Amino acid sequence: MRAALIVSSVALISLSCLPAGAQNFPNRTIRIVVPTTPGGSSDAFARLIGERMRTRLEQTVIVDNRAGAGQLIGAEHVAKSAPDGYTLLLPTPTLCGSAAIHPKLTFDPVNDLTGVARIGLGPFLVIVHPSVPVKNIKELIALAKSRPGQLNYGTSGTGSVLHFATEVFADDAGIDLVHVPYKGAAPAVAAAMAGEVPLIFMSLPSAWAQVKAKRLRAIAVTSPQRSKFVPDLPTVAESVPGYQAQQWWGVLAPAKVPAAVIDKLNAEINAILSTEEMHTQLANQGAEPVLMSPRQYTDFYRGEIERFKKVARERNIKAG
Repeated sequence: MRAALIVSSVALISLSCLPAGAQNFPNRTIRIVVPTTPGGSSDAFARLIGERMRTRLEQTVIVDNRAGAGQLIGAEHVAKSAPDGYTLLLPTPTLCGSAAIHPKLTFDPVNDLTGVARIGLGPFLVIVHPSVPVKNIKELIALAKSRPGQLNYGTSGTGSVLHFATEVFADDAGIDLVHVPYKGAAPAVAAAMAGEVPLIFMSLPSAWAQVKAKRLRAIAVTSPQRSKFVPDLPTVAESVPGYQAQQWWGVLAPAKVPAAVIDKLNAEINAILSTEEMHTQLANQGAEPVLMSPRQYTDFYRGEIERFKKVARERNIKAG
């Protein structure tokens, strides 16, 4: 609690020191573009943060779902919007994966977008169908090596963070897996439950209900350390040293939004994230808050695109 109060105090101090250019912002509706369909974690976070921004800023905040093309449709819309801070984007790492495998776009995902604030971080689960005869990562690797090129895994789509996370695991573990893309996380989970694919990497909120019901079996988490949400599950890194993959969420804006406006938005979002209420809301989505400055998040976001490009080259991941 004390740590949250300290962060809140810092956020409030930063709000009081904002340049004059941001003092009149906002004076009309803010739109948060979510590049996924309603109901997912990005949509949930956009609505949670948007409602609290509405109260704090005394302006309407609208959530606008613009799904498609691996989050590129929503990202393009924001990148080409007026650089005034009234149109924001709330993506996941899948945007970076899509940017990495689509070199010819009508906008530049690196230079046409800038970081506003990071929201949170969460692990993925490594999940198998109950019929698969493995209960840990070492047994999964042994099974895959005994059946090279025969073990399928499902994802939410080509270029998704789940695709990259599984390919990096296969590379690190020295195994050959076959990718089966689906049109979203929910269809991939359904396919795993039906036995269409024996293996998926999936975010905790997307699959935990099925794991608890024993329709699927979770054998590990992908975070560097064990997750407080599922403390009994080992990490992949305990069997494959150095491996990690995590889901993250953040807010981006058109690149030329004035720095004073970006700073004000950052301070507001960080103040919201510093409350115990938001800690609880993020935990419900299997996430923990992670506060960053606009520059830190911009550097992180751009670094993620470069990291995904490297993986795409090494694993020959191409747009479908």
